[in-house]
Amino acid sequence: MPYQSKFAFFIVSFCLGFLLGLGCPGLYAQEDTLRLDLAKAEKMFLDSNYQLLAQKYNIESQKALILQARLYPNPNLSVARGPVIPLHDPLSNYPTSSFTNNAETQAQLSQVILLAGKRNKQIKIAQANEQLAEYQFFDLMRTLKYTLRSDFYNIYYLQRSAKVYDMEIKALEQIVTAFNQQQDKGYIAEKEVVRIKAQLYSFKSEYLGLMGQINAAESDLKLLLQTKANAYIVPQVDTAHVNHLNIDKYSLLAFLDSASHNRTDLLMARENTVINKLNYNYQRALAVPDLTLSLSYDHQGSYARDFNAAGVAMDLPFFNRNQGNIKSAKFMIDNTVALEKSVNIQVTENVNHALENALLQDKLAKSIDGRFEHDFDRLMHEVLQSYQKRNIGMLDFLDFYDAYKQNTLELNGVLYNRIQALEDINYNTATNFFN
Repeated sequence: MPYQSKFAFFIVSFCLGFLLGLGCPGLYAQEDTLRLDLAKAEKMFLDSNYQLLAQKYNIESQKALILQARLYPNPNLSVARGPVIPLHDPLSNYPTSSFTNNAETQAQLSQVILLAGKRNKQIKIAQANEQLAEYQFFDLMRTLKYTLRSDFYNIYYLQRSAKVYDMEIKALEQIVTAFNQQQDKGYIAEKEVVRIKAQLYSFKSEYLGLMGQINAAESDLKLLLQTKANAYIVPQVDTAHVNHLNIDKYSLLAFLDSASHNRTDLLMARENTVINKLNYNYQRALAVPDLTLSLSYDHQGSYARDFNAAGVAMDLPFFNRNQGNIKSAKFMIDNTVALEKSVNIQVTENVNHALENALLQDKLAKSIDGRFEHDFDRLMHEVLQSYQKRNIGMLDFLDFYDAYKQNTLELNGVLYNRIQALEDINYNTATNFFN
């Protein structure tokens, strides 16, 4: 076999090995590689995410305030004792008095009685705030899970694309090394060496940008999972299951109904309206003065040696009837009702938009012949064999090489956009219709 034919055979064999899956060393060479499927990733997220843990503490804090609202006001006890000094006539014959002898003793026990149902209204407000805290927890979980699932699938498809770059770069590096040796001997034209180097540098630049995207997505995912900083996450996806997810089995009405019952931002808007209505009732109740009941005892305080009395006290609502707070609370009801309507409209639009986008992405993905990727791989092998037999030139080979790379990127992009559109429906309906 002529030297150039051997050289061409070496290049093709090397490239073919990579295309058959023998390449890609180093892409997952990190020692702390973490291979996760989606279910395991979500479990790690629920078990270890500190943002969720902090929100759980907020719920417990609101539950403690319910306990506080149930408590009654403490009774008040006051006791006083001291000598009696007759100021009107210091020289009178009033018996000598000191702290221990003939001293006056006063005692009073009083209890505030809350009127107009203030205590029950405080309890209801505390319970509504606890419910709001729970909705905030689930809304945070919904948002973070959406980010987690989006990053998970994004990393998976980016890594699939990175494999192609990794394979082609390594193959071109070997070709460039061999061509440099052949150029020195005059077997290879300089323009072909320059052309291949330009292609190599272009691939490396694109690969660097792709790895930057992977690193950014992995950084977000590691924060959500609270994993080690040096861990390299490799998502495990059942592509057959993902490809068979069927959007046509659900109607828009089902999505809207789910969003109405499960969207926590909508539930929070409704709960804020409830809280402001409860606060309005409470502010009106505060206009009613509370009642103070008291029992008094006085020894040596007057002409009567021992004086006992029962009393009732109440503020007279002549000036302050809590008018400003009542008016403010009423306006806050109108405020939250308007916000609730706004969120309702937004939720409906979000669901409609997510469904329309998902239908478009699903249609595009399904329009791709399922055999296309396999046929393109097979064709790539045939092009390699044609180049080995010198039936096509180096430029034609590189053009097809670039087309192979571009096809893989676009195919992965279409597949990711489809699963991301389905995740948008899950997020906007707050239900895992597609899991």
